[in-house]
This record gives sequence, C-alpha cells and structure tokens, in this order.
Amino acid sequence: MVATRGELFAGVTVAIVTPFKNGEVDWDELGKLVDWHCEQGTDALAPCGTTGESPTLTHDENERVVAFVCERARGRTKIMAGTGSNSTAEAVRMTKAAKRAGATGTLQVGPYYNKPTQEGYFRHFAALAEATDLPIVVYNIPGRTASNILPETIARMAEKCPTIVAIKEATGSLDQASQIAALCDLTILSGDDSLTLPLMSIGGKGVVSVVGNIVPRDMMALVRAFAAGKFEDALQWHRKLFPLCRDMLGVATNPTPLKAAMKLLGRGNGEMRLPMCPIDAAGEAKVKQTLINYGLLKA
Repeated sequence: MVATRGELFAGVTVAIVTPFKNGEVDWDELGKLVDWHCEQGTDALAPCGTTGESPTLTHDENERVVAFVCERARGRTKIMAGTGSNSTAEAVRMTKAAKRAGATGTLQVGPYYNKPTQEGYFRHFAALAEATDLPIVVYNIPGRTASNILPETIARMAEKCPTIVAIKEATGSLDQASQIAALCDLTILSGDDSLTLPLMSIGGKGVVSVVGNIVPRDMMALVRAFAAGKFEDALQWHRKLFPLCRDMLGVATNPTPLKAAMKLLGRGNGEMRLPMCPIDAAGEAKVKQTLINYGLLKA
C-alpha cells in the first residue's frame, strides 16, 4: 500500500460545536469542551467547521475561537483550524492568524456559493499553500458548496502544493474517494461518520467526526481497530455507532441534532444562531430515544 502524505491527521478529529449564550460565544463552555476532549484522548479538534456554525461566526469571532482553542489545548491535542472562506483573500488572512495562534493545521472548505471552475479551485488552494506553510486539509462537501472538486484537481493540488496533506472527503461517493486514492498520496479522511469504516476499507485513514462530540472514544476505537487489522472489531463498532451517525444526525441539518443531544446529556444549552434553530419536539424525542438505545441516557 502506498504511504499517505504525512498522516498528520490520521485518526479521529472532532469537529467541535461552538457554544453560545445569549447570542454570544460561551467561552467558559468552550473551555470545558476542549478540556473534556483532551481528557478523552481525542486525536485532534477542528474548531470553526460546519459543526462549529462557522457561517454565523464573524471573521473576528472565528479567529478568536481558533486562538482560544489552541491556547486552552496547550499542546494536549492537535488543532485543525477551520479557516475556509469563499473569498481567497479572507481565507488567507484567517489561516495566517491560525498559524500565529499555534494551530497544527487548517481545514479549508471549497469556496461555497461562488461555484468556481476546477481551475479556480486549484488557484484558490495554491494561493493558500503559497501564503503560509500551515498544513492544509482540503474539505470537499458539494452538498454545502454546490460544486465538486474533482479527483483530477485534487491530484493536481497534491502534486503542486506540498503543504496540502489531506482531504476531508464528504461527497458520500466511495468511487470518488477511490479515484483520489489512486491518483495521489493525500491522507483521506471521511467527512461522514457513517462512512468511516467503508472509506477506511479503500485506503482512508480516519474521520473528521460529528458524533465524536459525544462519543470520541468509541469513534477512536473503530478507527484504531481497523488500523490494527482487527476488522471484525471495527465492524462491531461501526454497527454500534451507525444509529448515532444516521438516526440521530439525520433528524435535521448538522449541528442541530448534535446540539440537542449534547443538551440532553447536560453538555451545553443547545443554543444556535439563526438561520439555524432548535429541532421540534418530535425531532428531540427521536434524538433522545437514539441516545437511550445507545446507552448514553436512561429511559
């Protein structure tokens, strides 16, 4: 098997939520989240991703959250800072700020809404790679950005930009992930919790996880079992985790059901920023039942 580039973020990176209180970032609660993940042994944290409601954070808040998480972690875990934007200049500015704050690397979503050409995608990521030496994880999620970064373009980035080390693959297509694995040596990370095991079976090295916000050790057990060649154990973890990944997270758009689950587990108040809003009673009941079935809540 061809070795992947660096494998800096192989394992489980948790895309952490951004807690809010009365419309503002709840710094005390955010600090507790970082401490808890460090105690859990979480491989890496990704602040200010989709799960962190980055579209509703101001650029200043984004920088402050990344800096806060880096400082609070104090080297106890890696930090994959979400500093992507649909403006290349803004992405460069926030990435430089993340570098100064001490981030391990940066998560860069494909420019959304603009729908750039494949050449535009390449130039965007090349500009980021030229502007800073911070390791870059490309985040391809056409369901959010309305455009797909094709495997050939990703391979071109890998060839021309040594600081691009990984891709968070969230197309939901194992065919596309297989093409990427065949064309370049980037570390491939699942962008969908439910597809972690299938993606690892074709060469993936881990996941940027949502359910890891509540069960990081279980997700790490899956990834580590597969990496150790304990395929039956990995399959059992996949089957156990699957209801959380699909039944719970499928209730509404991420991170709505996740924040509801965390509230039910006594971790945060569930507050979101518009246009994101809490799920209705039926949705919350489904989330609660999934947590009960998993053994995280008592009936």
